Amino acid sequence: MVTRIEDLLDLDSLLTPEDIELRQTVRRFGEQRLRPHIADWFEAGEVPVRELAADLGKLGVLGMHLKGYGCGGSTATAYGLVCQELEAIDSGLRSLVSVQGSLAMFAIYRWGSEEQRNQWLPAMASGDAIGCFGLTEPDFGSNPSGMRTTARRDGSDWILNGSKMWITNGSIADAAIVWARSKEGIIGFVVPAGTPGFSARDMSHKLSLRASVTSELHLDDVRLPADAQLPDANGLSGPLACLSEARFGIVFGSVGAARDCLQTTLDYVGSREVFDKPLAGYQLTQAKLADMAVELGKAQLLALHLGRLKDDGRIRPEQISVGKLNNVREAIKIARQCRTLLGANGITLEYPVIRHANNLESVLTYEGTSEVHQLVIGEALTGVSAFR
Repeated sequence: MVTRIEDLLDLDSLLTPEDIELRQTVRRFGEQRLRPHIADWFEAGEVPVRELAADLGKLGVLGMHLKGYGCGGSTATAYGLVCQELEAIDSGLRSLVSVQGSLAMFAIYRWGSEEQRNQWLPAMASGDAIGCFGLTEPDFGSNPSGMRTTARRDGSDWILNGSKMWITNGSIADAAIVWARSKEGIIGFVVPAGTPGFSARDMSHKLSLRASVTSELHLDDVRLPADAQLPDANGLSGPLACLSEARFGIVFGSVGAARDCLQTTLDYVGSREVFDKPLAGYQLTQAKLADMAVELGKAQLLALHLGRLKDDGRIRPEQISVGKLNNVREAIKIARQCRTLLGANGITLEYPVIRHANNLESVLTYEGTSEVHQLVIGEALTGVSAFR
């Protein structure tokens, strides 16, 4: 009898002992530190981000795939497995790590000056400082090239004006990576919290990612010194490279959410009696379970393959799009199907399934909608761009 989803295809045989040890460490952390509270955090729409960031910093997972500056320099596959375990608890918690490490920290690591790296990366790696990533705007999500946030020179300074929306950790961040349009093109800046003219407010009334802080940023004549600019970022390639890093984490993370749904459902149907026998004993139930397990296994294999490609330095953006499109799409299907097998219990926070399903609605959209990734893949296949 298969007791764990991973055992069906012997997926652990594809991992190194170090990968398995790290995965188990993060899984224990999730079960002991996070799962007992996550339903309450989700229901209240409040999460102790600073406290959790400190814990995650001690665990060594913030910016873990970067090298130096207090970061661990792990493999991409190891980082993906961490994302998987965190999203098995909640997508909002994986988002905290993704935004910190793959967006804010990676932007500074890849495009920043040595002074910026030394100032921010060690503090972010330890969780003492929190970062956010300001690219999406109220009218420009899938089309970041249309951004209206502007940066103009005033002597040696820069003046920023505009707004950003759907920004994870925006209201509690110590530094925001903000992308703006200038005469020179799209450029990025490190904007410290408390800078005059810079403000952030939480976005409320969410029914998804409730265990995550989502904010709107406003920049009203924000004056920054020249050294606030990310010197090596020129054009949209800067923020898009950061998005590819975050999307990679989602490829793995979404598998974690789906796995948690399916494992919960397997446990439930084995003990829930319907017409005097366990729900697991019905052919329709087993057909649903089998189909979900097959899709989950395929998604895991795809994630591991992309992880190896990334570790070899051979991964391409369209390959990450394949992973994001497939794995999130299948994860949300699994969550919805699991919800039906749990019946009325599937809509309560006593079980994680409806919470995962709601969260995956956001994961399906952010870091590129399914339609955007279809167009990325379509262009790779045909050589013809269909974005316009």
